[in-house]
Amino acid sequence: MSVPFADQIMKNVDQAAGQYYRLILLVGPSCSGKTTTLQEIHRRTEAPLINANLELARRMLDLTDRQRALRLPRILADLVAVHDADLVLLDNFEILFDTSLKQDPLKILQSISRNQTMIAAWNGSVKDGQLIYAEPDHPEYKRYPAKDFLSVAMAPKE
Repeated sequence: MSVPFADQIMKNVDQAAGQYYRLILLVGPSCSGKTTTLQEIHRRTEAPLINANLELARRMLDLTDRQRALRLPRILADLVAVHDADLVLLDNFEILFDTSLKQDPLKILQSISRNQTMIAAWNGSVKDGQLIYAEPDHPEYKRYPAKDFLSVAMAPKE
């Protein structure tokens, strides 16, 4: 299942290179194959595959809550920049949605993708021209206009 999506995403990489934000979101619900697809792209391109939750948790462990909120965007940008690659793959970044960190996850991803093409696995959906994370009654719920990035929608596994 991940191979056709990997092919579709690879077609978007060249298109993303000409965009202001070089961001491609792989959008789908949990267990829809986003990680498998990123692993396939990693295998094909040798682009760095970053587990953001793991790496951010390691780097923010000794910080206070306030320091975490202030430094998180820079820490993530540094995690991506250290690879000095034209293409970076980002998975498991749910920590960006933690309400205590008071972040705008899409804005952070867009900012980082100005200098490198980024393919990020977004756990959510695109409906009626809106990029959605979580359900409306969930504290981490976010909704954005589906613009200023490219997206590939993953179908839920049956």
